[in-house]
Amino acid sequence: MAPSSGGGQSWRAQGIRQPWPTLYLPRVGIPPMTCELPGHDAPAPARPPWEAVTLINSDLSPRTAGASTPATGPAKFAFVPVVAVVTALAGLLTAFSGRYGFHRDELYFLVAGDHPAWGYVDQPPLTPIVARVATAVFGVTPAGLRVASTLACAVAVLVVALVARELGGRRRAQVIAAFCAATSGFVLAVGHMVSTSTFDLLAWVVIAWLALRLLRTGDGRLWVAMGAAVGLAVENKYLVGSLVVALFVAQLALGPRQVLRSRWLVAGVVIAAVVAGPNLWWQAAHGWPQLTVAGGISADDGLENRLLFVPMQIVYLSPLFVPIWIAGFVRLWRDPELRWARSLALAYPVLCVLVLLAGGKPYYALPLLLVLTAAGCEPVARWMRDRRRVWTVIAGGGVTVMMSGLISLPVLPPNALSAVNAINKEQGEQVGWPELTSAVAAQWAAIPVQERARAVIFTVNYGEASALVRYGSQYNLPMPYSGHMSYAGWGPPPDSADGPVLLVGRQGDQSSGQFFTGCRQVGRVDNGEGVDNEEQNAPIELCSGTAKPWSELWPRLLHY
Repeated sequence: MAPSSGGGQSWRAQGIRQPWPTLYLPRVGIPPMTCELPGHDAPAPARPPWEAVTLINSDLSPRTAGASTPATGPAKFAFVPVVAVVTALAGLLTAFSGRYGFHRDELYFLVAGDHPAWGYVDQPPLTPIVARVATAVFGVTPAGLRVASTLACAVAVLVVALVARELGGRRRAQVIAAFCAATSGFVLAVGHMVSTSTFDLLAWVVIAWLALRLLRTGDGRLWVAMGAAVGLAVENKYLVGSLVVALFVAQLALGPRQVLRSRWLVAGVVIAAVVAGPNLWWQAAHGWPQLTVAGGISADDGLENRLLFVPMQIVYLSPLFVPIWIAGFVRLWRDPELRWARSLALAYPVLCVLVLLAGGKPYYALPLLLVLTAAGCEPVARWMRDRRRVWTVIAGGGVTVMMSGLISLPVLPPNALSAVNAINKEQGEQVGWPELTSAVAAQWAAIPVQERARAVIFTVNYGEASALVRYGSQYNLPMPYSGHMSYAGWGPPPDSADGPVLLVGRQGDQSSGQFFTGCRQVGRVDNGEGVDNEEQNAPIELCSGTAKPWSELWPRLLHY
């Protein structure tokens, strides 16, 4: 006779799943064990290890398969240990923040911050504003600027722990989630230096956390907070649009759809539009140059990005975290207790498809992969109940810290960067900018004094121009010009500057002879460390003048 509930009906008669789960012991030579009672269905087949651990629940109360909201609220937030992880991350990033030098993008943000606008050719205004504020408060140094990225990533790690909590993670799971986020190569890389990806990471995990709270509580007012977060994210990077599309498609496909019928959704959309509106207006008024920039990224690197999409995501996050985010994906998809959050599992592959179709970079989808990792931390915490496994996790954590730190932080001396630079080229882009400026200054000094008033320094890319802006004052260099990205919009030299032109950088497919006359190479850039970055061995040419007035040449010199 089957066991009955308090109401006298059997579990089978009520259509409720059996409360006695299969217990799987993932040890070599030990088969799965089941509790078989008379009148019950046959035992379920053995499950893979990463899924089996999700079956060992402390709460074995029966739940209907169609439940769409959690029975209980989340566990208490593990404030002290999570904050300890966050503090350790902040200390690590601060310790290495002043090593090497500025990244080319950081130099560009500093210059863009001195040209305030509602938008720029290749980015919204938020990151340049943050760069300007950070350096005004903490000083125009790499360490001063990077206070902003350190704080942003510290908060992002805290939010990842909150995501784990929303998904039923108890104390240990929350700490594991914080540790995984804090030691992933991607988080360390974007936390080390200021970039649009730094604040994009923070925005994405906040949006995911708000979405989970909305789904768990059904409180439509959270749409307002999500709208504000999305609007601010658009002011930093347009990539958040792909996250919104992925979440919407997944929610529409899997539900619960009640949240999409809330009147608060309209309010959230309006707030997002109002916050993002100024930058979108700027883009529209300037012919949507960001589309041209995105098209250039896809044309230049699209095939490589698609081929390396999966392997580079594994490397960027950490190879040792693969079982965790797979467990998180399976848990979201299969665990009836998390049926309400199942759309997050579908959102990730939808996002990957969108990024692949656009030829975007592999790390574009990584913030959502951190959400899956957070979902997998509760199964890992249960798996760690065997104390012998704790040492395995500790050893794996140590290996992760060493691998991620080596790849993402300036741990090695610059002259030993060759192997690391092949994986993370952004390390090499922090080396050699003062040396580039010195090389240009030496050639500028060779121009006769009487000709310098009509002479111009013209660079091929924004990194070179921004370095000359930052370091050129100590050599009394004039402000440089460039046709690259937003520099093109900041204008050409006056037509009266018809004297010598000092060209810096590789010209690519275009010959300097198309635009300038009497050009000859007078030097090369050498960072002094042998780092094979974009500027190493770049030529410096001295031309006698321009082929046409600057105002006529400028449209042809513009490039993204």
